[in-house]
Formats: sequence, structure tokens, C-alpha cells
Amino acid sequence: MRGTVFLLALLLGAPVPTPRKQAQSDSPIVCIDPGHPSEVNSGLEVQNGTTETHIDWVVALKLRKALEGRGFQVVMTKSSEKQLVRNKERALIANRANAALMVRLHCDSSPDRGYALYYPDRQGTKEGKTGPSLEIMQRSREAAQAIDGGMAKELGTTLKNGGVRGDSKTFVGSKQGALTGSIFSQVPVVTIEMVVLRHKADAAFIKTEAGQQRMAKAIAEGVLKYLTPSK
Repeated sequence: MRGTVFLLALLLGAPVPTPRKQAQSDSPIVCIDPGHPSEVNSGLEVQNGTTETHIDWVVALKLRKALEGRGFQVVMTKSSEKQLVRNKERALIANRANAALMVRLHCDSSPDRGYALYYPDRQGTKEGKTGPSLEIMQRSREAAQAIDGGMAKELGTTLKNGGVRGDSKTFVGSKQGALTGSIFSQVPVVTIEMVVLRHKADAAFIKTEAGQQRMAKAIAEGVLKYLTPSK
């Protein structure tokens, strides 16, 4: 109860409530950010029978359960699938929770296939704010590498592993220097493009309950590897 009250106090003023807590109050806090809708786009375009907003949300719920089962506390940036939360506010939610890590879930729409992980590799500027700090950039890189390792071990050759990349390789990051969610982040942040929805095999995998569970487990194993490296 003490941990729950503490987190609710941290998030006072946030547009979304703190989800249930099933871990000890001193366990690490992970902020899960199911992508879209945001100021960039709604994520509601149907691709191979599903949408990015839907996949981001359902995998986020499974990831929350997987992380809680591993002893972590979890904060979500949204309380419903189609709730609009700006990317700046998503970062501020993680900051207010003093999260040990922010995991942003997305699906790519590039001509490629498979998954890839992004971290802030340089500072960017948005709304007069320049960030993140050099320390957060380094810790984000370490987190991305750890999560990539966990995902690769769990997913094997089921999906193509696009590896770890910098925010500067993204469309928005190339213009701003970093993704908006990274610029305002004061905690380590990793963006995961879980699949490419326009790729039929990728979409077929992530649309199934089994595929979603496997993706959530893969990400959870990577988070565990980063936050408890001795295990």
C-alpha cells in the first residue's frame, strides 16, 4: 500500500492514473509507453488487418503483467487504447515516477522487416528544451543493448533483428536531433519498433495472442537483464 500511495503522489497532476502495483515499494519502476495517438499521427491506419495503436496497447498490457510478475513496479503513460497523450507528457510521466527505465512501444512502417531498438545518440531541441543529458544518453544506450540481447535470445530467428540504432536514424530524430520523448526524458529511454506492420509475416506474428505474449516476454527479459544484470 505504501508503494502505491507513493507512486500516486509522484504522478499527481498527470493525465493518466498509476496502474496497480504488485511489487515491493523499493523495487525498480518501469514506465511503459504504448505509442499513439500523439501529435505525430494517430497510429490508426489499418495495415495487414490491424493498427499500430492496437498492437502497441495489447503488447503493453502483456508486458506490464510480465514485468510485475518479475517483481517490478509499472507505470503506464495511457489508461486506454485510444487515449491521446502528447510525447512530451509521456516523458514527463516517466520523470515524475522516477522510473528506472522508460520503454516506448511502436510498430514500424518502413520497407524493412523485423524489430529494432532506438536510443538518444545525440541531444535534440524541442519547444526550447535541449536534451537529454549525456548521462541519460549513455544509460539509454546500455538499456537498448541489454534489451536487444534479451529479445534476440527469446525471439531467435522468428523476426529479423535490426539491432540497436540512434534516434538520429529516425525521421523525427533526424530533424530534431532526438525523438521528443527522449529530449524531455530524465530517465533512460528506449524506443522499440517491435515489427514492421506493412510486412505480412511480421503482422501475422504480432496479431496472434502467442506472438504478442512472446514479444512481451522477450522485452521483459531484456528489461530484467538491464535492471538486474547479475541475474
